[in-house]
Amino acid sequence: MNKNRVAFYALGNAAVATCYVALVATIMGAAEKFAGKTPTVLAATGFLLLFSSSAAILGLVVFGRPVMWYLEGKRADAVTLVVYTISFLLIITLVVFLFLAAS
Repeated sequence: MNKNRVAFYALGNAAVATCYVALVATIMGAAEKFAGKTPTVLAATGFLLLFSSSAAILGLVVFGRPVMWYLEGKRADAVTLVVYTISFLLIITLVVFLFLAAS
């Protein structure tokens, strides 16, 4: 497969992951309104469920297509897609931290 096409898929994966993380961060920012300031078992359960489901969803976003490609015999493209996706995620993370440092 064309490396540019793989990079396009990787950028899409990274963009979806970034949007999902921003959504979860927004929910967690508003969690104090729902859970209150005093930690409870229900609040901790909710946080852990959100954390676990987020890990599963992001795992699917990052590794879903590469696993399918790998099983179809497109091993090199699958590995390249994972590497590109993680690289894009690291670049986005660096940009976020640079914005935080600048503000």
